[in-house]
Amino acid sequence: MQTFLARRGKLPTTMALTTVDKGVKPATKPNTMDEPPDVIITPCDPWPRPYYLEGGLRRVAPYHYTYNTWCKQRWRGREILEIFADEFRDRPIEYYTNAVKTGAVLINGKPATGADHRVKNGDLVSHTLHRHEPPVTQQNIGIVHEDEDMIVINKPAGIPVHPSGRYNYNSVTEVMRAERGHGFNPMPCNRLDRLTSGVMFIAKHRKAADELTEQIMARTVKKEYVARVKGEFPEGEIVCEQPIMQISPKLGLNRVRADGKDARTVFKRLAYYPPEAGDGEAEKGEATPGMEWKEKEGYSIVRCRPLTGRTHQLRVHLQYLGHPILNDPIYANQRVWGFNLGKGESKADNDEDIMSRLARMGKSEVADAVAYHDEMLERYNKTKGEKLTGEKCELCGTDLYSDPGPHELGIYLHARKYAAGDGRWSYETELPEWALPPAGYAGPTESTEDSDPLAIDLSKLGLEAEGADSK
Repeated sequence: MQTFLARRGKLPTTMALTTVDKGVKPATKPNTMDEPPDVIITPCDPWPRPYYLEGGLRRVAPYHYTYNTWCKQRWRGREILEIFADEFRDRPIEYYTNAVKTGAVLINGKPATGADHRVKNGDLVSHTLHRHEPPVTQQNIGIVHEDEDMIVINKPAGIPVHPSGRYNYNSVTEVMRAERGHGFNPMPCNRLDRLTSGVMFIAKHRKAADELTEQIMARTVKKEYVARVKGEFPEGEIVCEQPIMQISPKLGLNRVRADGKDARTVFKRLAYYPPEAGDGEAEKGEATPGMEWKEKEGYSIVRCRPLTGRTHQLRVHLQYLGHPILNDPIYANQRVWGFNLGKGESKADNDEDIMSRLARMGKSEVADAVAYHDEMLERYNKTKGEKLTGEKCELCGTDLYSDPGPHELGIYLHARKYAAGDGRWSYETELPEWALPPAGYAGPTESTEDSDPLAIDLSKLGLEAEGADSK
């Protein structure tokens, strides 16, 4: 890497590569108050990983980290402060203003000349900061199947697959590397959203990854998800073919749009439980503010078969149909979408208002859709959620967040089954606990051919399976 950068003339004089001890050592909580190094470390790679378990969560002790990113096409000609403000959400504009002013942001190894420094093609943007990762569940990554080529896992909800955004070591790939040794190189073959649980394929080597990826790209892999949604979902097979467009990459917001990408999903109701069955809310008369519809409508367990692979496809289609996932912090939030929760909406008229409201979630207030009670949670969780505490890190001045409540670590969406179209292989998990019938009610506890979307005869619906993964 160093030779490659030098040949391109892009190796900054203030940057250096470090060697890493590959031996596995007992994990200890590191000193989080160490001063940053005199030179930029590229990349930061502490071993063993700075994990520690506390309060049911896997935590990462804060550490110094350098982001190095080549200028993206959309950055060309833009001011450096504008880029940071638009692209990165985890810190306020005041932080990035100070980072540029104090020389913590480098362009090709030299401090940016100011907030108005314009980035051009070929520039290497570097930023060293004291990184604070959010905690994730300490639930183990379940193993569904393993052989010499592939590991099929049951991914816990609440943990991202790859390092991204505020998450780095608290990701599936890094946790598996920490468990199996520094030399282990996990290669995810499908993707699931951070909040989604279920079946994932982790290849042990490139050939296995390429072979499964080819099957997925050839549209021969069948997928089944199960969701717990608002209200009484219609009976029968419901097909949604509304196109989907990404509205805000920064907020992770997607919506139905006529000029979006084609998207098709087949839904089938597995069970409906009326309001008197309860859904984990407080006792009657104590509904969470903004979520009173839960007491009036009950909820349904729905099986979902995505035929295309758009980002948030199942979540967006369920919202459009008027039955969003019951605890979805984006698409089932009345403070963001209003009384109808975005049912049937496909116009851009209120995009700016929606993005503004969504941006406030998790900062000054707790999103209604995650301020709910699950059967196994105490009432204090109604107001407990990850939000700014008003405290700051003593070392770097970063605004600190409270811990997420257990109810924020996932949504009611689970990838239950993946199968090869030719029947060569099939992997599945049991139904998640939240999909089982409540006490005193009869309902399905396992998949059957009648309720299994993988048994749907798509030719009768005039459809063909296509696409990769969707959540």
